[in-house]
Amino acid sequence: MTFKSHMDAALTEARAAADRGEVPVGAVLIGPDGEIVARAGNRTREMNDPTAHAEVLAIREACAALGSERLTGHDLYVTLEPCPMCAAAISFARIRRLYYAASDPKSGGVAQGARIFAHPQCHHAPEVYDGIAAPEAEDLLKAFFNARRG
Repeated sequence: MTFKSHMDAALTEARAAADRGEVPVGAVLIGPDGEIVARAGNRTREMNDPTAHAEVLAIREACAALGSERLTGHDLYVTLEPCPMCAAAISFARIRRLYYAASDPKSGGVAQGARIFAHPQCHHAPEVYDGIAAPEAEDLLKAFFNARRG
């Protein structure tokens, strides 16, 4: 099977989040058949919910659609390295592979900071691939925060 990145779909969700005034992070969940089963962008401000990160929303949507709390065989694409909360949710959902674009030195929980998947208490660690479309994701984040500061 040929690898097909779905990061463009995640970037589309991130742009939509930015248009709503949210931090531009987008995520898509891919089923074992290679099709998108859920997509989301950050909605923490809109929903007044600190857990409404793109990854958590996509996981919730996919689990509801499948009628299961486990997403075995599913892959997640996200435009920013997941925070510790999202990394834990990815582990709990038993997601097979995590692909992310930009690293997050301040709040990341995969390769930075807490490194959730490296803990002995972590029940499941997905395969992790980083840096996919990182320049596009970084540019989107920088533009968003520069506009806020400007």
